[in-house]
Amino acid sequence: MTDTQVTGTQATAPTNPNSGTAPAPLRRPLDGVLVVALEQAVAAPFASRQLADLGARVIKVERPGGGDFARAYDAHVDGTSSAFLWLGRGKESIVLDLKDDEGRRRLEQLLERADVFIQNLSPSAARRAGLDPDAVQERHPHVIACGISGYGEDGPLATAKAYDLLVQGESGLIDLTGDGEMRAKVGTSIADIAAGSYAYSSILAALHHRLRFGEALPVRISMLEALAEWVSYPYHYAAHSGAAPLRRGTSHATIAPYGAFTTGDGGRILFAVQNDREWRRFCDTVLGDPSRADDPLFADQPRRVRNADALESLIEERFSALTLDEARGLLEQADIAVARLNGIAALGEHEQLRARDRWVRTPHPGGEAPTLRPPWGIPGDPTAPGDGYGTVPGLGEHTEAVLAWLDAGAPDADHS
Repeated sequence: MTDTQVTGTQATAPTNPNSGTAPAPLRRPLDGVLVVALEQAVAAPFASRQLADLGARVIKVERPGGGDFARAYDAHVDGTSSAFLWLGRGKESIVLDLKDDEGRRRLEQLLERADVFIQNLSPSAARRAGLDPDAVQERHPHVIACGISGYGEDGPLATAKAYDLLVQGESGLIDLTGDGEMRAKVGTSIADIAAGSYAYSSILAALHHRLRFGEALPVRISMLEALAEWVSYPYHYAAHSGAAPLRRGTSHATIAPYGAFTTGDGGRILFAVQNDREWRRFCDTVLGDPSRADDPLFADQPRRVRNADALESLIEERFSALTLDEARGLLEQADIAVARLNGIAALGEHEQLRARDRWVRTPHPGGEAPTLRPPWGIPGDPTAPGDGYGTVPGLGEHTEAVLAWLDAGAPDADHS
């Protein structure tokens, strides 16, 4: 497109940089896009939160009597759930009883005006309610209807309950995580996040497709299939070598040295040696023994991995004579990737995030708390802390305003 710049469903003339006129106010890529989200927990709310960050209007439809159950996961943020603070920003909350005819009528009014509909009901519940992608698009052909499920809409596990832990287990991820004989789940909702990420990127692709070809494609994402993609590397390793990668805590199953090491002053430091060139620099500068680079036990990556225990003992002996700062200085001198092993609570004070102004103050039902800007900072984004990315809504906070908007006969969106 050379004649116009398109944001969401609306086009505006570009500004000529040589015209001498002031540029138009910045618009976000999804300005003008309406998303209706019948969502709960993590996967669908994660997808719609990203769309809201890009400027979409997201109307979150919640059930009476509590709404999205992620609201009640905890109350640590001045009465607001930490999960809901993360996932609720920038949305409008309305309460509709979809078991009631009036509630369903209101939802259909919203869908008539929507560009995108997201739900993460179970496939059977979505079909019973007529809210699966096929049924929604039959009634509203312009809507990009997205369904997120645990295992997909068919197959032997289609009706199985799917929580993040369970999908981590089914995908084999837990078999990769832990140390030695001890298995562990990943410490964040990685299956939900994987599904939400693919829903988000697929919806963006579907919006682009509709803009180009005038056709609304359905989006179907399963948590298992999303996470299976993310564990494909170790799957291929296991399938073609005949053995699963070993569980090695912070170390790596196929790269060595790699992981956390303790220094003489009790510090913990992370580093990774990715190739033989780095290995030679590590031996020369960090170990202080260039001859180790050609040691038959460690001369290439496969041998370093096979002899990882001996290699780690060698490094621990060397590091026991160094402070944390000394070890880090040597690693940096050797141009080896190095980092601290921080506690999660320290993230809010991380100097890199602070220096790059990555935090904004976000109002929520119990007060105000810092949340992160989206990873993609739109060039020239003037958003100041506390402004621009919206608030975390209270349950049903926008019901009256949204219903009044519908009753006012709001014009249908331009779904071109």
